Amino acid sequence: MQLELLNEQGQAASKVDAPDTVFGRDYNEALVHQIVVAYQANARQGTRAQLGRAEVKHTTKKPWRQKGTGRARAGMSSSPLWRGGGRIFPNSPDENFTQKVNKKMYRAGMAAIFSQLAREGRLAVVDSFGIDAPKTKLLAAKFKAMGLDSVLVIADQVDENLALASRNLANVLVVEPRYADPLSLVHYKKVLVTKAAIEQLKEMFA
Repeated sequence: MQLELLNEQGQAASKVDAPDTVFGRDYNEALVHQIVVAYQANARQGTRAQLGRAEVKHTTKKPWRQKGTGRARAGMSSSPLWRGGGRIFPNSPDENFTQKVNKKMYRAGMAAIFSQLAREGRLAVVDSFGIDAPKTKLLAAKFKAMGLDSVLVIADQVDENLALASRNLANVLVVEPRYADPLSLVHYKKVLVTKAAIEQLKEMFA
């Protein structure tokens, strides 16, 4: 599999060989969907909580007498049918949303995403990626010169300058290969990978 090598102006300068085990696999939509959903589910804290009818603020006094008023029978104001009443099946604060994904499935799903990005022309390679100072303006100008507005950069090493300059750009994420996740890969319009990072991705997902 060959990937485009971009220069400083964002133009394809040449081609770079990439392992087919990571960038040349068939696209498995069901598997990709599964690992993306599992990633989102595993990020949930599960701290939400709702009140049952025993926990809401209420009185146990009968609102009105049982018969003769013409209204429906009512025992107390904590009824789930009432406004301000308790929930019938409240969400508990220790709810567990995690989904288990086998390592083999995760590696195959990530490789399928990289392969599909390469086929769609959304993945490209750069020799290296860095800036001279921790200035957001410098990094924004670099992406503007390359014609990129929504980009995920997978660099073999993220130094302090790059980390500080990229954290305040809304549509930019710079990570090392070990921190690449399926949600970010499908979210950003363009993915840039450094040459050295390709070897790390091969070790992780091949």
